[in-house]
Amino acid sequence: MQHLTPWIVLISYLLALLLIDFFVLHKKNRVTSVKRAIFETIFFIINALLFSGLIYYFYDTSLVANANNLEPAQAVVKYLTGYLIELSLSVDNLFVIAIIFTSFKIPRQYQHKLLFLGILGAIIFRAILISVGLILLDKIHGMSIVFGLFLLFTAFKMLKKESEHKDIEEPKGVMKFFRFSKELHDGKYITKVNGKRVFTALFGALITIEFTDLLFALDSIPAIFAVTTDPFIVYSSNIFAIMGLRSLYFFLSNMLEKFVYLKYSVFAILIFVSVKLMTASLIEIPEWFSLLFIGISLSAGIYSSTITIKSK
Repeated sequence: MQHLTPWIVLISYLLALLLIDFFVLHKKNRVTSVKRAIFETIFFIINALLFSGLIYYFYDTSLVANANNLEPAQAVVKYLTGYLIELSLSVDNLFVIAIIFTSFKIPRQYQHKLLFLGILGAIIFRAILISVGLILLDKIHGMSIVFGLFLLFTAFKMLKKESEHKDIEEPKGVMKFFRFSKELHDGKYITKVNGKRVFTALFGALITIEFTDLLFALDSIPAIFAVTTDPFIVYSSNIFAIMGLRSLYFFLSNMLEKFVYLKYSVFAILIFVSVKLMTASLIEIPEWFSLLFIGISLSAGIYSSTITIKSK
């Protein structure tokens, strides 16, 4: 029961944030302004940083099952590194979300609700994927090299296909089992048309968001394995980054196409973590260096994009 306490605290913390988000920050379906999006982004970032204090406490008091024998300070650095990795790799996810909303013609007042439901699915599905990944790393020798090569492939594929996201479609293998209407039907997910029960465009967008999140998780979760295989740190850093992704989307939604150099930052981070994952048994790269490299990569991409925007 002792080692369950951190997990109970984590889930309770996440549920509390979701309740605040849904019932306080977004009581009604209304368009999220840039000012509100900035406030919410800062709110979720601060909470992610505050949780690092709990990380330190859990590892300092041995409340967590510390299989890797991490010192409290090490655990905090790994958590923050994993958080930054997930946040940076989620940039591509923001582009895809924008395309999904455009494809299904979802008005801005309904977009937050869809992303809110999407995070509920992510909490469950990412826990499953992380568990499977950790089992594979533990049971299959050389699995870290496989994960590293997969990330390497993903990096070059992402860099090569700049317009790849334009070709994203809904998961038709799943969609064929449902009867769909292309209308919104006043924000409902299920309704009746001509006496028949049908799923609306909102439901179609939700299914597509969940599907694409699973695809992106296949990249981001192995990337965090390059930092640590501690289940608690992997899951908490992953989910806190996803929690802040929704408000970050509304903050950046009008500027996504302008951050042209962020893809190179993501490319550099993917290359770094793939090499780190594949050479983990030979070279130990300090976590402070990983954190510094990720921070510099993101800062360089944002700064370069900003200079380009100002020069136009």
